[in-house]
Amino acid sequence: MGAQEMLLAGAAALLLAELARSHRALRRALERRPPPPEPAHYPSLTVIRPIKGLDTGAEANLRAALDNDYPGWVETLFVFDDAGEPALEPARRAIAERRAAGRPCEARIVISGEPPTGRTGKLHAMIAAVREARGALLAFADSDTRADPKALRTLVATLLAAPRAGSAFAPVVAVEEPATLGDAGYALLLNGLYGPVAAATERRNGGELPFVMGQYSVYTREALAAIGGLECAEGQLVDDMYLGARIKAAGFRNVVAPRRVPIIQRGLSLGGFWRLYVRWLAFSRSGLPALEFKLRAAVLPILFWLGLVVAIVALSRGWPVPAALGALVPLGVASSTGILHRTIGGGRLGWRVRAAPFLLLLVAPVVAASVALRREIEWRGRRYRLDARARLDVERPAPETGEPVCWEEAPDGVPVEVACTGSTAAAEALRRRWRTNRPRGPAS
Repeated sequence: MGAQEMLLAGAAALLLAELARSHRALRRALERRPPPPEPAHYPSLTVIRPIKGLDTGAEANLRAALDNDYPGWVETLFVFDDAGEPALEPARRAIAERRAAGRPCEARIVISGEPPTGRTGKLHAMIAAVREARGALLAFADSDTRADPKALRTLVATLLAAPRAGSAFAPVVAVEEPATLGDAGYALLLNGLYGPVAAATERRNGGELPFVMGQYSVYTREALAAIGGLECAEGQLVDDMYLGARIKAAGFRNVVAPRRVPIIQRGLSLGGFWRLYVRWLAFSRSGLPALEFKLRAAVLPILFWLGLVVAIVALSRGWPVPAALGALVPLGVASSTGILHRTIGGGRLGWRVRAAPFLLLLVAPVVAASVALRREIEWRGRRYRLDARARLDVERPAPETGEPVCWEEAPDGVPVEVACTGSTAAAEALRRRWRTNRPRGPAS
């Protein structure tokens, strides 16, 4: 074996050693943590759930959103663009069914309208709903989450147990057994790459992160006021990570709850996954403020490609030992990703999607190039142009849209509908009526 062949074999061996070290560290970070202590008092809480389109298992998600054992007063706001949204009727049914069963149900539907220029649809929905929120704490939940009844209680307990905490969020996990390659790619991206790195970074930082992964999160009003409210995220593609970075800069903490929340995804096509992959890389580029997290997230993909290059070079030179060692690296990275996916709580990868871990990493450079060159993503039926920093490409901030206009629909006087429109004379009359009749939640 010549000197160059030995050098290449040694490089491949070092890559394998780093892979083993990284895998052990990431798997160790996924060990369960004890729950937070129960607070003496649970503040009142508003849970805001923006909904666009119809998610997999939407009806079950909506029912789960109303089913919690939170000890304090809690209300849920389902937020839609307009009255034609396909999940609107299922949301009404979920509210009506719970009330008909005589179960506690402080829930309303918010119609936010189209977002102005420079604001994502999700951020616009959140801003509209916050104006109607009555809780002392503000929580946000993505429409594809399906939390168990104890998740909300654990989330708030985590927030209250940490000194100077301005936000708390629960890590999410894709729990469904993948039915398509798109499902598998999504689950592996979340469970095998992002989730373990977030867990390792959080443990290294004493239970907190310098940003928020906001699929299931809660904020204090004090922290949001300190950063200028949700409106400070105008022009940002990734509102939750940006808000978390601002909260950290304002002297508060973003703490991580020990209880994971399931995300439901099934039947995702390859085209749908490609758009999601592009979006996630754009999110990572513009939303992640921590260089440490970005570097840790890049370790496995970098090892994958370095090992692949070593194997290709060795094969081209006719060197079997470094070629075999090099080939073991991308295969090992793909295997590690699958193992971490299962360790974190992901569904079993069937034989039809077994190649997904390898393919996910193989196409990563192409997806990254698409983000850099095209500068456009599709998200929940909307297209957003991005600037060179992967933020919204706008020349001016979004205009103010005014306070929402509200009306009552339920015969029992419980407000069900909230519509957000402009400032017309009729709207002002409706607003005055709402302010007179709207019930108030507890002050704290």
